[in-house]
Amino acid sequence: MVTKPRATRLSLTVQYATRAVSLPAVATLRRWARAALERDAAVTLRFVGTREGAALNGAYRGKDGATNVLTFVYDADDALAGDIVLCTPVLRREAKAQGKAFPDHCAHLVVHGMLHLQGYDHDRPRAARAMEERETAILAALGIADPYADSGRATAPDRR
Repeated sequence: MVTKPRATRLSLTVQYATRAVSLPAVATLRRWARAALERDAAVTLRFVGTREGAALNGAYRGKDGATNVLTFVYDADDALAGDIVLCTPVLRREAKAQGKAFPDHCAHLVVHGMLHLQGYDHDRPRAARAMEERETAILAALGIADPYADSGRATAPDRR
C-alpha cells in the first residue's frame, strides 16, 4: 500500500501595523508563504512602517535605517515558529526603483523570508546561489518573473 506524504501545515497570522493601503490580502499572503513551505510552521507576517522597521533593524541587526525584510526564528525544531517583518515603504520604493509590480516584490520577499525561517541563507556565494535559485523556482510556479534577472544576482533582498 502506498501512502501519500502528509502535506505541510502552515499557521499564518498577518499583522498590518502600518497605514499603508493596497497591501496584499491574507489569502494571497498565505498562498505565497505556502509555496515556500517545506515543513510545518507557525508564522507571523507583519507589515510595518519605516519607524518600526528601522527600530527592529537597529535593535536586532545593529544597522541604521529600515530594511525590506527581517526574519526572526523562534523555534526551529519539529514545528518551525517565527516572524517575518516587511517594511512597506522600503518595499514600495524598491519595487518602483526596480520597475517591478509591488505585489510581485512582496511575493518575492515573503518567499525570501519563508526560506530564511527554514534555514536558507545568503551569507556565502554558494548558499546565496542556492537560495536565489529556490526563490526563482517558487516565484516561477506562482507566475512571477525572476526577481534577479536584471540585477545580475549581486545582492540578496536583506543585505542592508
